[in-house]
Amino acid sequence: MKKIGIQGAKGSFSEEAAVKFASNHGIDDYEIDYLISSHSVLNSIENSKTDFGIFAMENAQGGVVIESVEALALHKAKIIEMFHIPIEQNLLGLYGTKIGDITQIHSHRQALRQCKNYLSENFWTRPLIEEDDTAESARRLSQKKLPKTAAVIANRTCADIYGLEILEKSIHDLKHNLTLFIGVCKLDLK
Repeated sequence: MKKIGIQGAKGSFSEEAAVKFASNHGIDDYEIDYLISSHSVLNSIENSKTDFGIFAMENAQGGVVIESVEALALHKAKIIEMFHIPIEQNLLGLYGTKIGDITQIHSHRQALRQCKNYLSENFWTRPLIEEDDTAESARRLSQKKLPKTAAVIANRTCADIYGLEILEKSIHDLKHNLTLFIGVCKLDLK
């Protein structure tokens, strides 16, 4: 069985990217290791804890994923594939939350950037709080680790996985929203 380490939690767009990567390479027997950060993914590759790594490099709206560029500068890996995943950002909250009840919004820096116009039009007085992962933010909200009046921006699958309600669908500004992911493996230094 192959291990694929990803930059994200269960329900993240990185998980979708890992499934596509496995399919593209005919890998049927695999498990996903949810490593949250690009640095953790590359560290895991270098130390042979995972066979492959998947992380985001650039979004059509949000630009370069600085975290991934910084991680690549610190680690060695072989790039196997670069591919795009369509991204649909959604506003999620606890069941029964109304838009007017929301006091703060949590998500990854990239997701906040991708929804900049929507957020400035609808939540300009609310704090936007950067988290390490969109899906991890959803998990934290579901586990009451965030205020009950908080909302998160995440993949719609997070609503099902973490028992959250989709308050608004497709809130990203760029309607053809794509993110470039890369698949890596250990660099063979023979």
